[in-house]
Amino acid sequence: MAWLVTGGAGYIGSHVVRAFQAEGLDVVVLDDLSSGHESFVPANVPFVRGSVLDGGLLVHTFHEHAVHGVVHVAGFKYAGVSMQRPLHTYEQNVTATATLLAAMNTAEIDRIVFSSSAAVYGTPRTDLVTEETAKNPESPYGESKLIGEWLLRDQAVATGLRHTSLRYFNVVGSGDLALSDTSPHNLFPLVFAALLDGRTPRINGDDYATPDGTCVRDYIHVADLALSHVAAARRLSDGQPIEPVYNLGSGDGVSVGEIMATVRRVTGIDFTPEIAPRRAGDPDRIVASGALAARDLRWSMRHTLEQMVQSAWDSSRAAAH
Repeated sequence: MAWLVTGGAGYIGSHVVRAFQAEGLDVVVLDDLSSGHESFVPANVPFVRGSVLDGGLLVHTFHEHAVHGVVHVAGFKYAGVSMQRPLHTYEQNVTATATLLAAMNTAEIDRIVFSSSAAVYGTPRTDLVTEETAKNPESPYGESKLIGEWLLRDQAVATGLRHTSLRYFNVVGSGDLALSDTSPHNLFPLVFAALLDGRTPRINGDDYATPDGTCVRDYIHVADLALSHVAAARRLSDGQPIEPVYNLGSGDGVSVGEIMATVRRVTGIDFTPEIAPRRAGDPDRIVASGALAARDLRWSMRHTLEQMVQSAWDSSRAAAH
């Protein structure tokens, strides 16, 4: 019996796959490689190239590999781009999730861990976000993730589906030199790409209402995140009580300025980042409590900021060579 990881050839998904393997759990990967890399999939893991929008392929994969649970990581994850491509975002994140749930129902698979997002909160009015904080997504991406959670909820009422959704903010670092964040929109790969090219990194705004003027966010290590996906899958398999949603948050957060200082120490490259204009709608501070996930999903911040930056820098350099 195996778990299917959709998007398992991507940055986060590939770490989830390795976390499952490390705990002796069989896993299968389905990915269309629109942003993932086949090289990220271990040689001993079955790989199916295809889209979550292909219901027939899903049902075939479920039966061929004796799948009994799904970790749904695949999706279009670029909040800013989603403002220009809303229909594409909804197709990839909503239609695909509905297709997946229909295929699971056909194959009588009744457990799923859903990779959601802190984008469902929009700009919260509280300094510390909990699972009960009001949901006010401000992009088609955030809306699509919230709708995904609703789909799981409603399918659970209809069929008894066992599920949980994991909401998280900024995922960084690397648990394996061969796995790097290749997103063209995330802070760490953008900063490292600039340094490796001999350019000066840019950050957005230095006039926020924070101690150093740069915005404060949750940054969590991808390997810590992956372990909580495994813990969630185990609870579903074992029939243990599980909440419908969990925040994977640090509880305190770090500023972009602190990250830049850490990047200077780790890389040994002295630079002063260029200050670009603030992005519209960016709040001063968003930090989430991870208390509920710590109780149920083995969640903890096992890596310091220095370790997050070091592992991300090492994997970025390895990818560049």
